[in-house]
Amino acid sequence: MTGPAEDDPRKVPLAAYPYRFKIPTRFGDNDMLGHANNVAYSRYIETVVSYFQICEAGVDWAADRIAPVAVEALCRFHRSLSFPEVVHAGLRVGRIGNSSITFQIGLFGESDPEVPAATGHFIQAFSDRAAAKSVAIPADKRAVYERFL
Repeated sequence: MTGPAEDDPRKVPLAAYPYRFKIPTRFGDNDMLGHANNVAYSRYIETVVSYFQICEAGVDWAADRIAPVAVEALCRFHRSLSFPEVVHAGLRVGRIGNSSITFQIGLFGESDPEVPAATGHFIQAFSDRAAAKSVAIPADKRAVYERFL
């Protein structure tokens, strides 16, 4: 299946992401030019994925024997964000594999929900912590992810 996200993620509006989360910027996010530092964008992506996993999928990294671990993260910058702006992060599931999940992310400034400031993806693989090996996504988690495809 192809669509705007596969063709050009810069053309995907915030409304196309079924999970949305607001992230306030902090003064320390800005670099000396007054723009959010590159590392801050990666933290915003990590934040929306983590909230999704905890609040929607019920992941508890401290207690779950089988839990997702990050295997790849990508962020593409399109325009600047800066403090004191609120970042509107959008997330959707791009792909569900046997043991991995790919999240597609859009980061939007307060003033423009149509054009993302950054886009990217975050891939996690489920791992059995005791065995330290990849395992199938648990059925209850898979059911949650399918709702956000």
